[in-house]
Amino acid sequence: MQQPSALIISDDPEFSQLVVSRWQSERALPAFTLMSSDLRLGFDPENFQLAIAGAVRPHALSSVLESLDAAGKRVLFVCDNATTLQMVRSRWPAIIALRQQENWLDTLVLVGTEALHRMKAESHAARAEKMNSLLQHEATLGRYVLEMRHTLNNMLTAMLGNSELLLLEPGSLSAEARSQIETIRNMALRIHEILRRFSSLEKEMSVARWETGKPSDGAATAASV
Repeated sequence: MQQPSALIISDDPEFSQLVVSRWQSERALPAFTLMSSDLRLGFDPENFQLAIAGAVRPHALSSVLESLDAAGKRVLFVCDNATTLQMVRSRWPAIIALRQQENWLDTLVLVGTEALHRMKAESHAARAEKMNSLLQHEATLGRYVLEMRHTLNNMLTAMLGNSELLLLEPGSLSAEARSQIETIRNMALRIHEILRRFSSLEKEMSVARWETGKPSDGAATAASV
């Protein structure tokens, strides 16, 4: 989530212009998309993080707010009618309804900015959680391989030993069979080398963990005083 996007739906161009002009004095300025209630069904929920509705024609208000609420994004609704405001709060509790009174623009920008900051933080947290889950799965796989390496090494030793014994008797094998056994031996050697690398990585990681947990010289000196 880079520059946030805000959708403004209004049938009054002055309302949209007021919101955009006021927000331009802020350091974090979202990219605005302006729509009237006639075009409300044409928006894509993936293209904005915040929606602002205000000065919408009464006959279109319910369908506009219903569409925005269904989009699952944060929605701010501005109205100067107390009855309409209460109706919106009762019918769509997830929508933040603001009274269009003194300093309403400052309140709108403040609430909208905080909403965008929160959504950005939630997006970062979701990505971090997804990455953590992936790392945990990979760590589980790595631990399993390390735990099984002794068993695999024993199996490889048997494969290598038997293939070498068969190759020591050249007269008892056809050229095709000998080639196939050589392939088995070579593949077993490659797997053995990979397992050796796993063991080496485990030792390197153990040393790194020990170095990370080891107290610094200053801390060690302080502890001994």
